[in-house]
Amino acid sequence: MRSRTLSLAGSTLTAAVLASALLPVTGAHAAASTPKVTSATKDAFGRVADNVLTDRTAVLLGGKAARKSLTPTGGVKLSSGQKKAEDGKLTALRGTKSRLADLGEAYTSADTKVTVDSAKVKGQKATVKVTETTTLKYKKIRGDEPASTGFEAHHVLTFTAQAGGTWQLTAMRSTDGGAPRINEPVAPAADAKLSRTPMAIISAPKAATTRNPVAKPKTLTGGAYNYNAMATYTEKYWKNYNSAYRKYNAAGGDCTNYLSQGLLAGGWKQISTVTPEEYDTWYYASNGTADAWIGVNEWSWFTQTAKRTTALANVYQMDIGDVLQVDFNADGSKDHSMMTTYRSSSGVPYLTYHDADTYRRSVASIIASYPTANYYAYRT
Repeated sequence: MRSRTLSLAGSTLTAAVLASALLPVTGAHAAASTPKVTSATKDAFGRVADNVLTDRTAVLLGGKAARKSLTPTGGVKLSSGQKKAEDGKLTALRGTKSRLADLGEAYTSADTKVTVDSAKVKGQKATVKVTETTTLKYKKIRGDEPASTGFEAHHVLTFTAQAGGTWQLTAMRSTDGGAPRINEPVAPAADAKLSRTPMAIISAPKAATTRNPVAKPKTLTGGAYNYNAMATYTEKYWKNYNSAYRKYNAAGGDCTNYLSQGLLAGGWKQISTVTPEEYDTWYYASNGTADAWIGVNEWSWFTQTAKRTTALANVYQMDIGDVLQVDFNADGSKDHSMMTTYRSSSGVPYLTYHDADTYRRSVASIIASYPTANYYAYRT
């Protein structure tokens, strides 16, 4: 485990890089100009990934920190094309930071750790998979913010060998679904066809995103459901998944599967009896799972028609155990589900969810990243 401390505008970011074994570049896989992969090169791959991701997070902290990714590391640097791509991402993140400030949110410091999960060399290409774990400390602007928010993200990097024994980072992409991390600028969404809403289904109305709405108080204890238990479960397994359930990350996303687990932990009852109506079941079983348990839109249709939820007029009315869904590109089809696991005394909900795995991200942060999205808030 290699650790280093980076100074950033009066704050400190700590980054750790774990280098995994790379296949040696020899024999038929090697070209005459391919540099030899040494232990220092292996370490450099991880540190370059750390530099790029630290730069992105640094923008959200403000200040005039030096670009770590522009300094060659162990014979590895960014290609001109990748530098241009990162310049664009950092510019977009400055816009996110500005919107966050308008919404009353900022961060004082961040801690980033990058772990190399696997690496393969083929010819003059090295493909490196890494996991980024980042925690940001909330600035106490109102004084009632939680201590921190955090996320775990996964990235694939491509390094290309250069003449003279050096390497360049030529491509980098995230592999998580759902909502991009706060330090991942949002790419323009592609146009999509409107989703089909089944007949006899009640559609949830869109929720406003303005601050200080009419109060919508909620009783957290003593009722039919244990909302604190929902939040406790969801915060327990936000990063370390509960092995009692299947994962759906590679099958369209795990966000609603995870949301359903939290609701079950708080007292929601499963319905497995099949009727002629669409989306009238909600259950998890070893031999099958209801569409409404794992599907974003299906969950909404089921809960509205079964009167498991009622729509909230404003996202800031959400309390612990309430649900936020987002239609990122406003095409009529909801894309992501999240549970409120914390609410500040001044009325800001904080969301915890899978894809990408995230802990206590404020609703303001979601809005800052997606100012043109459609939002749907549910009282559970």
